[in-house]
Amino acid sequence: MQLISEIMTPDVATLGPNETIERAAQLMDELNVGSIPVFEGGRLVGMVTDRDIVVRAVSAGRAPGQTPVADVMSAGISYCFTDEVVDDVMQRMREVQVRRMPVMDRATGKLAGIVALGDLATKHSAEVDRTLSEISTPSEPDRS
Repeated sequence: MQLISEIMTPDVATLGPNETIERAAQLMDELNVGSIPVFEGGRLVGMVTDRDIVVRAVSAGRAPGQTPVADVMSAGISYCFTDEVVDDVMQRMREVQVRRMPVMDRATGKLAGIVALGDLATKHSAEVDRTLSEISTPSEPDRS
């Protein structure tokens, strides 16, 4: 059985909830990533994605240099641990419909990395198609 620690991306950058979405976007651009975990006082409090910035801030005309990450991030996010089996984490990703999940070290309680659908596809191919399908349900835009 393959563990998440074997396929995750280590050394993940983080942001604080009071940093601006402008800084979040700059960091995403520098690192070529689409999401960044948000920590406050060493505790995971959310995740901010490029989509969060666009849908929750840009579309509402909010000033990037003045809007805090806390205003647009997703809070109460799921995470996994380095010692979890990949198939179990994939199941949880399907259940909560997320494409990325922070990976915590169970012993220290600190962020160890992040696992994304791309990691699963390139390093653990079993059932990735099913995971993507269930994460993407419903897959049609809301036109109401």
